[in-house]
Amino acid sequence: MRNRNSKLLRENIEAGDLKRLVHHELHIDEYKSKMGDDSDIIVISFKVAGKEPSADLVSFIEKGYQDVLDADVSSGEKEGGDYLVFVELERNKNFPELLVQMMEDIMNLTEQKLEDWRVRYYKSIEDHPLTVEAIQSIVPLTPEAYAKKYSKDVDEPSDELSDKERADLDHMRASAGVKVTTKAPKNEYTESLRVAAGLK
Repeated sequence: MRNRNSKLLRENIEAGDLKRLVHHELHIDEYKSKMGDDSDIIVISFKVAGKEPSADLVSFIEKGYQDVLDADVSSGEKEGGDYLVFVELERNKNFPELLVQMMEDIMNLTEQKLEDWRVRYYKSIEDHPLTVEAIQSIVPLTPEAYAKKYSKDVDEPSDELSDKERADLDHMRASAGVKVTTKAPKNEYTESLRVAAGLK
């Protein structure tokens, strides 16, 4: 295992200091970026047992990697006394290699093996190995790829509205004096309303 960051292991955090304190599950893009737009920034997160070890790890990451935009610890503890560590990096094609290298260095502190780690992307509950190839296959690595992956969520919300939601939206538009352009769906109920209103 490489020990490129051994010079960064200071008095307050040395090899093996985080043994059995870091959960071996990494989440990517599960949380929103506080530094900028999610299409430009990737947020990784993982759990650490205890606030002090979490702060030590954040310090290690911030001082050791110029590509890290920000690293932080959650303000409150999770169930069982764990804290979340968040790391923000630019969304680009170098991300998989940078992440794996950073995690290999962190393994010096935790005495874990990279093969034991699992990665989850966004809201998926599917586990992936922590490898460059796996990350390349599941993470959009450019702003354009991110926008394409989530464009349906942003551009086409009206297609997922129910008839009731469309009617409520049209009612709000009419109340606000905005022209209503939505056509009611053709069904037995709407046809009876058209007949009653003398529109048919």
